[in-house]
This record gives sequence, C-alpha cells and structure tokens, in this order.
Amino acid sequence: MASIRSEVVVSASPDEVWAAVRDVGRAHELLFPGVLTDVRLEDDARVATFGNGMVVRELIVDLDDAERRFVYASVGGRATHHNSSIQVLPHEQGSRLIWITDLLPHELRPAIAALVEQGSAVMKATLNARARSAR
Repeated sequence: MASIRSEVVVSASPDEVWAAVRDVGRAHELLFPGVLTDVRLEDDARVATFGNGMVVRELIVDLDDAERRFVYASVGGRATHHNSSIQVLPHEQGSRLIWITDLLPHELRPAIAALVEQGSAVMKATLNARARSAR
C-alpha cells in the first residue's frame, strides 16, 4: 500500500483552520480553490470536481471536532483503496495540518502524490491569505 504524508504550517489559528476543514462542502472555496472547482454534498459523501475535470466521490468517514480530524474515502475510479485524513494541530503561532493518504494500487502513488502536493501548496496559501486579511 502506498502512503503519502504532507504537513503544512499556517499562520491561522487551529480553530480557524478547523472551521475551514470541517466545512467539507466548501473545500473548493476555503481550502483548494483552483485545485477543486466544485463540491456538492450527497448523503454521507461529497462529490469533488478537480480543475483537470476529474470527478471523485468521497465518503465522509468521520468529522471529529475534539481531535480536529476529517477522514474520507474515495470510491470508484482506478484506486482499489483510498483513505485520507486531515488533522489540524496547534503549532507555535498558528496551526499544523497533517494530511495522510493511503491507497492501492501502489502504481497510482505518483499521480495522487502530485495532487496532494499541489493541494497542500494551495491550502497553505489560501489559509495564510485568510489569516492575513482577518487581522
């Protein structure tokens, strides 16, 4: 199984960051503008449209307010297994986000890692910009 881990440090408070992460239906606005172009909620899932046109159904596994942890599993597509979590932790004067993705088959790792890398960079820039404008 391939595992991808990304850590992002931002200047926004953990409460501000968690509010954005837990608003799963607005990830295209609050976290990943441009990487995601649309998100719609359906029952216990969200359907995310990526900038490249790919559409992915993600089951919402858990939204844990106490741990500030969001877990989702992508279904369908080429992956036989795809599970991700994003957790928000306090870090100095801001927050640290830990994004972990586990997937099969292993051959999909380069493509998914590229999306996670792009998403992490956009998420960091977006959250930092919101924190600056809030001050």
